[in-house]
Amino acid sequence: MDQDVIYEDNHLLVVNKPVNMPVQADKSQDPDLLTAAKHYIKKKYNKPGAVYLGLVHRLDRPTGGALVFARTSKAASRLSKQLQKNEFDRQYLAILHGHLEHSQGQLHNYLLKDKAKNIVSVVDSKTPQAKEALLDYKLLASDEDYSLVQVRLHTGRSHQIRVQFSNIGHPLYGDQKYGADYNRKGQQLALWAWQLSFKHPTLKDWMTFHSEPFKTEPWTRFAESFNW
Repeated sequence: MDQDVIYEDNHLLVVNKPVNMPVQADKSQDPDLLTAAKHYIKKKYNKPGAVYLGLVHRLDRPTGGALVFARTSKAASRLSKQLQKNEFDRQYLAILHGHLEHSQGQLHNYLLKDKAKNIVSVVDSKTPQAKEALLDYKLLASDEDYSLVQVRLHTGRSHQIRVQFSNIGHPLYGDQKYGADYNRKGQQLALWAWQLSFKHPTLKDWMTFHSEPFKTEPWTRFAESFNW
């Protein structure tokens, strides 16, 4: 866990989530990030008994990158309020199939989640239980087949980035769920939580944290964008 810690103090633990690791324990019974982080705190500070660590937000299992836990209930409450008020700035990197028509833009849709199938669909705004989804994107680089984009979320809907780009004909590299016609089985989803910004829960300072993708395919296609 030591190598995955980006920042920590008495109120926060910001970590670099590994790809394909669930944030919280699930029915797969695979090792999860929350449990690993609690073990890290317990061992490092020799804490007796149970360790408190508040889950503020999530990342999809195949997504890697920056994620913050709260080390106190006060921090958890204040960070959660920021998130609810859209005061978290969450930016992602994604590799898409094809070339975008515009170098930057905004995607605005309404999404509906089928919880039984764990699939999200773009639907009409009047659909019952549909939720608004909004993001901005900017093209960073492209090659013959793919485009590297920077994405800023304004809403935090389930599978939002994956669904919205698939809806305009540019599914993410490796996305088996929303781009099965484009991707091969076994490919890793190219979505990374690159930047996370929020106000410190007690100091009130604006804090920004970055996480770079691992040097693996397909990110290595755009090595110059990361100064590798």
